[in-house]
Amino acid sequence: MAEGDTLVNALIGAVVSAVVGFVLPFGPLFGGLAAGYLQAGTRSDGLRVGAYSGIIGLIPAILIGAAVFFLVGIVFIGVGEFLAASFFTGLVVVLIVLALAAYFVGFGALGGYLGNYVKYETDI
Repeated sequence: MAEGDTLVNALIGAVVSAVVGFVLPFGPLFGGLAAGYLQAGTRSDGLRVGAYSGIIGLIPAILIGAAVFFLVGIVFIGVGEFLAASFFTGLVVVLIVLALAAYFVGFGALGGYLGNYVKYETDI
């Protein structure tokens, strides 16, 4: 495959995260696992490519989540009330983005570390 090519492995991991995330919880863990397994090198290389996989997987999640959040807010609350609560809405959005970033990048990095471990320490 693309052993040692960090960008390609991170993209593969992000695709695995997206596909598995629809079926199983902890999709970024599995994406990081795939990216870390494909990446050659040390455990820190697996950790790094897993984190990159999580960052790439985070981008569409934020875009889709933002679109859904604003559409639901405008449809169910109304434009005037939705904009009137802009400070609280902004605070909620920032907290959600930070939680998503911790989830995607954290589990992606953990998966990358474990994927590198599985590649070099087991017979799989």
